[in-house]
Amino acid sequence: MPKRIGGAVNRVLATAQNGLEVLRFGGLETGTEPAPYQVVETEKMFRLRRYFPDDTGEGPHVILVHPMMVSANVYDVTQEKGAVSVLHRHGITPWVVDFGSPDQQEGGMERTLADHIVALSRVVDVVREATGRDVHLAGYSQGGMFVYQCAAYRQSKGIASVITFGSPVDVLAALPLGLPAGIVAPGAELLADKVFPHISIPGWLARTGFQMLDPVKTARSRLDFLRQLHDRDALLPREDQRRFLEAEGWVAWSGPAIAELLRQFVSHNRMVSGGFVIDGDLVTLAEITCPVLAFVGEADDIGQPAAVRGIKRAAPKADVYESRLPVGHFGLVVGSVAGTQTWPTTSEWIRWQDGSGEKPAAVEPMDENATGPGTGVTLSSRVTHGLGAVADAGAAVGKEVIDSASSVQRTTRAIAAESVRTVPRLFRLGQIGPNTRISLGKLMSENNRRARDKELFLFENRVLTHEQVNTRIDNVVAGLISCGIRPGQRVGVLMDTRPSALVVVAALSRLGAVGVLLTTDLGVAEAIASTETRVVITDPNHLEIAREHCGKVLVLGGGSGDTRTLEAADGDRVVDMEQIDPAAVEIPSWYRPDPGLAGDLAFILFTRGAMFDLTPWPVTNHRFAISAFGAASAAGLTNNDTVYCLPPLSHPSGLLTTLGATLVGRSRIALSNGVDAETFSTEVARYGITVVSYTWTMMRNVVRDPKFEINPHNPIRLFMGSGMPAGLWSEVVDSFPKAHVLEFFATADGSAILGNVSGEKLGAMGRPLPETSPVRIAAIDAESETLRVGAGGYIEETAPGEVGVLLSGARQRFGANSAVLLDVFSAHDRWEVSNHLFRTDADRDLWYMGAIPSVVTSKDGPVYRPPIEQALSMMKGVDLAAVYRATVGGGVEEGGDDLAVAAISLREGQEASLTVTSLRTALGGLPAEERPHLIRVVDEIPVSESYRPLTGALAAEGVPKPGTRVWYRDEEGRYRRFTKAVAAERGWV
Repeated sequence: MPKRIGGAVNRVLATAQNGLEVLRFGGLETGTEPAPYQVVETEKMFRLRRYFPDDTGEGPHVILVHPMMVSANVYDVTQEKGAVSVLHRHGITPWVVDFGSPDQQEGGMERTLADHIVALSRVVDVVREATGRDVHLAGYSQGGMFVYQCAAYRQSKGIASVITFGSPVDVLAALPLGLPAGIVAPGAELLADKVFPHISIPGWLARTGFQMLDPVKTARSRLDFLRQLHDRDALLPREDQRRFLEAEGWVAWSGPAIAELLRQFVSHNRMVSGGFVIDGDLVTLAEITCPVLAFVGEADDIGQPAAVRGIKRAAPKADVYESRLPVGHFGLVVGSVAGTQTWPTTSEWIRWQDGSGEKPAAVEPMDENATGPGTGVTLSSRVTHGLGAVADAGAAVGKEVIDSASSVQRTTRAIAAESVRTVPRLFRLGQIGPNTRISLGKLMSENNRRARDKELFLFENRVLTHEQVNTRIDNVVAGLISCGIRPGQRVGVLMDTRPSALVVVAALSRLGAVGVLLTTDLGVAEAIASTETRVVITDPNHLEIAREHCGKVLVLGGGSGDTRTLEAADGDRVVDMEQIDPAAVEIPSWYRPDPGLAGDLAFILFTRGAMFDLTPWPVTNHRFAISAFGAASAAGLTNNDTVYCLPPLSHPSGLLTTLGATLVGRSRIALSNGVDAETFSTEVARYGITVVSYTWTMMRNVVRDPKFEINPHNPIRLFMGSGMPAGLWSEVVDSFPKAHVLEFFATADGSAILGNVSGEKLGAMGRPLPETSPVRIAAIDAESETLRVGAGGYIEETAPGEVGVLLSGARQRFGANSAVLLDVFSAHDRWEVSNHLFRTDADRDLWYMGAIPSVVTSKDGPVYRPPIEQALSMMKGVDLAAVYRATVGGGVEEGGDDLAVAAISLREGQEASLTVTSLRTALGGLPAEERPHLIRVVDEIPVSESYRPLTGALAAEGVPKPGTRVWYRDEEGRYRRFTKAVAAERGWV
């Protein structure tokens, strides 16, 4: 009995003594000493520690990077099992980057994420210079994210390998606590924009936040500590680790760095998609080429396995390995498992990569699909990790059930989110009246107010923010005013699709002038004359053409006035606008930014019709808004998107459905110097392209290039544009299985805008975009060639499959550019007549049959070009297909005949694939009389600047000469070799 009493007293005394020590000193005195190190480099952003400085360091060297909110001492928490000690015992020289505590350093709380990456790159250079060899770069948690970003920023130069511990890459794939990405992503954007630019996180709050991620474990560990407070020997082995987590291991986190992290890597998830910005440069993890080892905590609720394994998709050029451990987030780098498994395996990996060791047994190639259900941390992993209590296991089961329910609700949330984005745009579109102020320039002004510091233009690996672009626009406006340009004046624009061209178009809109978008392949002289344009703005590349056709030329772009000179600039006929000082320009009192009203003329585009005549295409601000808002809604564009703007601005797809829609969606705009497979693949990864815009056959230069290679996990979700042939459409979908094609169609005056939103029917034009003019197909009386009148004197609509004229509803009187008919289908309706023919299918989707003048009116009946071109484009081996008219004997009107001739060019080595059987099969879906009279193979079909096949030169040749590569259609619709005898018999000479 006395012994038991004495033991209890001793226990109470020991508890009191140890408790007092904890209260006075923050913990128990363990007697351990930190590993020796020397600070070898000190700069504003970091101090670089070299551990064990007395060692010669003959072996490999590794740089260890800590997360922003955790002290650099995380790699030296325990004397025997700390990272630096274990690595040193294995012959590795450890270096540790110490970013310090920002709240204790001058300017520390203003640090950005990019500051850390640039500083880390500087550290790599310092260590390489000191050691004369490439270094291994390792990081824990967010420090590992830094490591990935630095390796990408340097394109792996000087880095032997990358090692990370619980570092998420695909952040939205598995968020902590199982939070849904649909809520977290916009929430992160809101915090990044409104909260963290103004506040920072102190160290105590970072510690509390970490502990709140697992409050049960935190409470249990504290309770266990109190219960064992009497047993000093039991507490000492874990005391250093406890003190680090409870107090000493946390540092402040600067607000700007948090904001950048949330915006780039949570909201936009650009670790996976690419296109994040470091010090003004665009960076993608796809440019990491060195070997990668990622440690995966099977019970890690912060860097969850699914998120960590995102590196496999994000860095396709790298050999990616993983090592799985049955621990949580902190246990990956500190504790018994870290000391016996993590750091020895890391040492073996470094030795293996250095050529002085074998492949570690615990390392294997990463399998990105190895994750279990739910968020990536499976139920078994949670149980294995030590959730032994029934309540804890039940909580884990409940979490898995919740995750499953969240998965079921994902589609519903996506639909709801899409509605939230789309409805305000459509509501605004429906409110536009003739006196509503709306224009391209006004959209850019609004975006600048909302997102001043966010990226807008991406070009040549550089970034321009909304504010920088807006300032440039205002400067160009001042230059235009100094050159005598006034509101309403028509000003030609002849420029490559570069940031300067977009700035010029926006500046003309802001000034209230009319942009006349010129293109070299549609006749500059004719376009200038037909629009009475007196001034042309151009870039140095088009200066000579502009001088040849216009009396006054303003030159912009091609570098600032300090970096390039123009010998032709005389200040009168040719003005170098880069030499104008905007601050010296006196702004007149009449100037009002963005004065454009909906009914005002904004742009003039051009197109060549079926008879090769140049037709001006006037675009009002209202038409621009309809196209921009409608396309943005159909494409679901948001500020998470980066749109690859490839079409020239002179094409409606470039100006209206690409630039306009991108501004409405507040997406980033990526520009390129050319369209080829290598550039495309590189820039998609570097810029993080999610949406690609195109015109006509543009994508043929990419997907049909034998050297075309692209990361199968690329971020592209959509191709949007107009004119893509069905065959090419099919190849694009095959090459990008996660993406679909959104094909638009617009009448020349913009009165009708259609979109194939689902992308399921290749070649179909779909239906009218939301809030755009409704359309109906009016039937044609074949004998009188007028609209067919039915009961009550109203015009009849076509039946499915019947060809008719497209009519669009003319709801706004100011919006009509062509003939408007009243009382067409019912009393008091108003319909604008187009010159386009369509048919509908059983689902009421629209299929384009061509412009009325393009129809080949042969003796056999009308032949429509688009269906033939679409059918032939689907043939194996066909590169391009185009149909044109060839007249015989002066044509049908003079007693002769009009023939439909289909020209096709073949891909290299595919000559044998073209046979009469393949032709019959390809055109079998068309009635015999609607198939081309002749089919010929040509070496090449030229394309325009917008990649539209050109047939003018082929049509000028007339009827093709008989030969082995020409076939004619017989009476039954089959194709046979076109010989001289057949030509003479039919009079086709």
